[in-house]
Amino acid sequence: MPTPSGPAATGPTEPCPDPAAPPEPTAPDPGAGYRLVFAVPEFRSVFAAHLLSALGVVVCEIALSVLVYRLTGSPLLSALTFALGLLPYVVGGTLLSAIADRYPARRVLVVCDLLCAGCAAAMVVPGTPVAVLLALRCATAAIAPVFAGTRAATLGDVLGEGDLFVLGRSLIRIVNQSAQLVGFAAGGLLLAAVTPGTVLAITAGTFLGSALLLRLGTRARPARQTARGALLGTSLSGTRRLLADRRIRALLLLTWLPPTFVVVPEALLIPYADLLGAGPAGAGLLMCAMPVGAITAETLVGTFLGPRARARLTFPLGVFCVLPSLGFAFRPSLGWAVVLLVLTGTGIAYNFGVDRWFVAAVPDELLGQAMTVMQAGRMTIMGLGMGAAGVAVEYAPLWVAMPAGGVVGVVCVLLVVAEVRRTRVGRPVLSGPAE
Repeated sequence: MPTPSGPAATGPTEPCPDPAAPPEPTAPDPGAGYRLVFAVPEFRSVFAAHLLSALGVVVCEIALSVLVYRLTGSPLLSALTFALGLLPYVVGGTLLSAIADRYPARRVLVVCDLLCAGCAAAMVVPGTPVAVLLALRCATAAIAPVFAGTRAATLGDVLGEGDLFVLGRSLIRIVNQSAQLVGFAAGGLLLAAVTPGTVLAITAGTFLGSALLLRLGTRARPARQTARGALLGTSLSGTRRLLADRRIRALLLLTWLPPTFVVVPEALLIPYADLLGAGPAGAGLLMCAMPVGAITAETLVGTFLGPRARARLTFPLGVFCVLPSLGFAFRPSLGWAVVLLVLTGTGIAYNFGVDRWFVAAVPDELLGQAMTVMQAGRMTIMGLGMGAAGVAVEYAPLWVAMPAGGVVGVVCVLLVVAEVRRTRVGRPVLSGPAE
């Protein structure tokens, strides 16, 4: 597992690992990487469980949005169900983050799934007030970062800290992007055939299925931390400890900032489709473009490139993913807008390198909490980015607001990249990809 990070010691910077060091044992053949990951039985259970729960979350959002709209007739409240899927992340990611390390991982994962299943089942109860429905949505969103952080740390136990961990994280991201495409389509088809309550009941079943897979398919492991204390205090002190480390802080910012600016054009796709007169079909095509680019890039990079090549792409792809939005300054047609969004999605592959460096920088006893903070921060700042995009178009045309996000994004990402490079000085040279 990762060695603890601490104050940077003085010493020369190594641009790459020692040539005499033994090669990466976990992925000798780049093309065999994903096959080696799936060869681990525990990972197959984690993967299948995540597939079920990810689809359940997307379908739940759609069904709940439709249910709230039918009950209230309010587009605002209906849209609020989606916003509430992002905003409570900051609560779970800061106040509850210590759960990921102070309790056994399998227990945390199973309990989180059971709580989400209970929330989905409670939404089905006839006559449930809308305020309660929204509160239940908030509860599942607050649980999500704890679950995601614990699962990410568990991948380190299951796959080790090497290249298999990085590829396992990649497969989880592929599931997340695929769930957007398949989940929205499946949710739409289900809602055409049955009531929103029935769809929510199915969602509860997906969470129960995920809990069962995790309980039966993964090993019981002890908690990373044995110290006890107030959960709130432990969570806050652990978060402060992570953010106080310059290297960890820089890597967190590199994880958070590119998605913040990537969502600016994504948040404005519906009004842009209306500007083009593309109709619902054109809007749907635009919404699918970015996940398609992300899935394609993750799969190709993870399959055909080795760890060193993927690491060298980290900084270029991190900057590149915010560049295509500049093309919206030229008011592209529907086809060119789809191309720009697909290119934006390909930049997600920059996470390969960040994941490896992050798990190496974080102390083992804080790995679960660090992954929780990473996920919570990403989702929260993405929500803020979407909100900022909405405010921007109140004062500027779409073809100004969308590329403006790209300009600011390039500057911010370049500054963070420079900070990540500076914090490399004095860090232990790890066997694996160079920065």
